[in-house]
Amino acid sequence: MNKIKICFVAHFAYGAMSGESAGHIGGVERQISMMARWFAARGHDVSLLVWDEGQAPEEVIDGVRVIKMCQQSEGTPGLRFFYPRWSSLVRAMREADADLYYQNCGEYVTGQVALWCNRNNKRFIYSVASDPDCDPKLPAMNTLRERVLYKYGIRHADRIIVQTGKQQKLMADGFGLSSTLFPMPCQMPARQALPYAQGKSGFRVIWVGRIAKVKRLELLLEVAKQLPHIVFDVVGGGDDDDVYVDGVLSTAKVLDNVFLHGKQPGEKVVELYGQAAMLCCTSLYEGFPNTFLEAWSRGLPIVSTVDPDGLLESRKLGIWAQDDRAIVSAIERLANDFDMWVKMSQTAITYFDELHAADAVMPKFEALFLEALGQRPV
Repeated sequence: MNKIKICFVAHFAYGAMSGESAGHIGGVERQISMMARWFAARGHDVSLLVWDEGQAPEEVIDGVRVIKMCQQSEGTPGLRFFYPRWSSLVRAMREADADLYYQNCGEYVTGQVALWCNRNNKRFIYSVASDPDCDPKLPAMNTLRERVLYKYGIRHADRIIVQTGKQQKLMADGFGLSSTLFPMPCQMPARQALPYAQGKSGFRVIWVGRIAKVKRLELLLEVAKQLPHIVFDVVGGGDDDDVYVDGVLSTAKVLDNVFLHGKQPGEKVVELYGQAAMLCCTSLYEGFPNTFLEAWSRGLPIVSTVDPDGLLESRKLGIWAQDDRAIVSAIERLANDFDMWVKMSQTAITYFDELHAADAVMPKFEALFLEALGQRPV
């Protein structure tokens, strides 16, 4: 196999890579850390660029060279966009000295990475994380600077990866750009029979994500009020001193059947998935949530307000529900029909193993990276 130097740019990924619970750890961060480890295990030279969260300037974790940039809060507001944020990114990219740079999630960083790669004759691959990043109106980007840099980034990317057919069509129709559709990878867990499947626990619902308006935790809490006999585990945290976060957490704390676990390291999240009977997603929009893959890998059906490419319904992997009444009905169906739950659980495991297990998907990323560099797998 041809060995290449790959650099992943993922500012928030230090916690996911190091196993610490500090900082932001979302689906993108868990996925990036898994991909970096996979490429390193294959013998490639892999680096990862992250925020300064108090770690050493450089360290090697599972064969991945982790290079820190500045602290997220460092610098003077208004000026820190350029110094030290942009300048430390450029320094870290130069230190990585990779052949190819990979960045996931639409933001101004997409343009910054593309600009440096374009000027330094490096290859750049961008991966779409969410549907709004494919909408030419860019509704999730609040500033002109962010939109301009993002558009520059995708137009100068050597390859664009999307997660769904919907995203591929949006990118073509909205920006006139072609893209490659890949199922997203997820690390396969060490499987154990779920306590619910063995009759050793009741029907528990898990919700995993960042507590923010777009994730709509308040919708889950409304469902919990209507289903007092079912336990709901909420995993994830939000920004400090955020009015929305404070309000929704205050509501959750008075509900006896809702347990707030906050941000948790990877092994604790795995433990909580193992206690659940299903995953619930209440987001306003998503791309292809990593939480879906984590749930299916363990045999958990999903009840969700979003259904990427209609997979929940067409592949019988869960139930699409548009509002709180529909979510309540869907959860009750799964909780009261064990045969239905078993079928969805088995289907979820089969679907994940065939399409999303790391060893099934990552060779496709490797082949694309090599192809972008004008090489072929040997």
